[in-house]
Amino acid sequence: MRQEQIDKDISITEIDGLRIGQAKNEEGQTGVTVLLFDKPAIGGVDISGGGPASRETPLLSPLTASNPIDAIVLSGGSAYGLDASTGVMQYLEEHGRGYETGFAKVPLVCQSCIYDLGYGSAKIRPNAALGYAACVDAEDEKEPLQGNEGAGTGATVGKLFGMAQAEKSGIGMAAVQIGELKVAAVVVVNALGDIFCASNGEKIAGLFNKERNAYLDTFAEFIKITKPTDFYKENTTIGAVVTNGKFAQDEMNKIASMTRCAYARNINPVGTMADGDTIYAVSMGDVKADINMVGTTAAKVMSMAIENAIKYATIPEETYLKNVNAG
Repeated sequence: MRQEQIDKDISITEIDGLRIGQAKNEEGQTGVTVLLFDKPAIGGVDISGGGPASRETPLLSPLTASNPIDAIVLSGGSAYGLDASTGVMQYLEEHGRGYETGFAKVPLVCQSCIYDLGYGSAKIRPNAALGYAACVDAEDEKEPLQGNEGAGTGATVGKLFGMAQAEKSGIGMAAVQIGELKVAAVVVVNALGDIFCASNGEKIAGLFNKERNAYLDTFAEFIKITKPTDFYKENTTIGAVVTNGKFAQDEMNKIASMTRCAYARNINPVGTMADGDTIYAVSMGDVKADINMVGTTAAKVMSMAIENAIKYATIPEETYLKNVNAG
């Protein structure tokens, strides 16, 4: 098998049956990203952060019935943003999607939110209308934008000392193909910690000094904390990996947990009680593949997506500070 068949970057739009739509509110500097599945998909989830804002995640537990899901929603707005799923459910119901109960079809939609109320207007959060708009956006099946789009509109990183010393982040995506197998990742990077390049360890975003002209090391500052403290805690990195590999619900939970390795490679500190870090994993194909290989590949692709979230979210310094003051 030739090298380009072993590991080839592809567009995320090449994942058959997956459609991604996004919508944002410029004044609020917040938004929604929705992953719509043309057919109900088998999912799993890994929650490693201490403060997740989520909806319907128990659906994906191996201890519950294996009910395929119709969509995953990533949004800003903290717990307020969970309202976006109402619009997604409305859209899916209008298109005849959902779990048949005998009296109505109930769309099964999982969602996680980041805390972005300190960026833009804290009074404007993703709502049902924005969730519905993201679904409409997915109809075009165009290449989704990265950076300051959708759920990444208000994402920031390096927030140990608050927004004044933090840096803009966003949403990132990546996908690869190995033979017939395809694996994609979508992630909103809104971490307490600093962000690093996995291949060389270089810091690419994170905590600034007070003058915002040089980086501080979040870990070095972190270990100075000698007693319980109420440090800045409005963070969360949320994402999803999608594969055309065929796996059961318990296997997708394992793949989700393996994907967490990417967070450790690229974010430090990570998974703290000040984060709500969550990863969804979805199977929506029939390709036979080894679970260990897919989980390892998912971590690699998620790492690529994290770095893309930083790469595409660059904005002028004055724009960042203006949006922080607005918050």
